[in-house]
Amino acid sequence: MRILVANDDGIFSPGIKALAFALREIAEVNVVAPDVEQSGVGHSITFRRPLRFKHTASAGFGEIPAYRVDGTPADCVVLGSRLLGWPDLVVSGINIGVNLGLDLTHSGTVAAALEGASLGIPSIAFSLDASGEELQFEEAARNAVPIVRWVLKHGLPHKTLLNVNFPNRTPQGVRITRLSTHRYEDSIVEREDPDGRPYYWVAGKPTAELEEGTDFWAVQSGYISVTPITLDYTNHAFAAELERKFGKQARKVGAAGRTKTKVP
Repeated sequence: MRILVANDDGIFSPGIKALAFALREIAEVNVVAPDVEQSGVGHSITFRRPLRFKHTASAGFGEIPAYRVDGTPADCVVLGSRLLGWPDLVVSGINIGVNLGLDLTHSGTVAAALEGASLGIPSIAFSLDASGEELQFEEAARNAVPIVRWVLKHGLPHKTLLNVNFPNRTPQGVRITRLSTHRYEDSIVEREDPDGRPYYWVAGKPTAELEEGTDFWAVQSGYISVTPITLDYTNHAFAAELERKFGKQARKVGAAGRTKTKVP
C-alpha cells in the first residue's frame, strides 16, 4: 500500500512529520508538501507558472521520501500522485488548528484531500485543535492510524472524503458527525504604511453553535470528529423543486426558439 501525505502548513510542520512517521508502520509513505505555509489558499491550482518539485533531506523525515513544492496543497497532490506513483490513499495534515464547518471552503488542508478525491483516490484530512500550551501531534497521529487502516481496507464511496478533527488531549472516543455552523466573522483592520497610504488586514474570530452531533460539538466535548464530505455540491432536493417550477416553462421556451430546417 502506498500513501501520499500532504498538508498546507508546509514541509517543516511538526504535524506532517508526526503523521508520516505513524503511517510508515502500515504502508509505504511519500511526503509532498508546500515549501512555505499555504494556509487558507483553498482548492487553488497553479497553472500560470511552472512548479518546482524538489527532494528535501533537511526536513527531518529520515528514510521517508520527502519533496517540497513551491505551490499549493492541491498542487502537491497532483504532482505527487503522478511523479511518485499512483497512491492508494491521500492523507493531509495534521493541520495546526481545526477545520470545522465552513472552514472547509478555504482550508488548504481539506483542499489536498478534495483534490485526491477528485482524482478518484480515497482521501482523508486530519486537523488538531490548537488550544492549549502544547500541541499533541503524536497522540493525534496514533489515533489517525486506525482510521487510515479502515479506509485502506474498506475504501470510501466515489467522490467522498473524510474530514477528521482531533481534540488536543486524549480523546474520549470517535463520533461520526455533520458539519457545524463554525465560521469566522471577518473584520477589517485598517492601518497606514510609512508613506501614509492605507493597507488592510482581514481578521477573523471563530464562531459556532454548540449543537450535538456536529463536528464542533464533538471536538469541544473531547471526541475525535469524523465527517464524511462529498464533492457533489448539488442541492438535489431544491433542484427537483426548480424542475417542478421552471422545467416545463424552460422546455417550452427552448422549443419555441428552435426553427425547422428544410431538407433539400
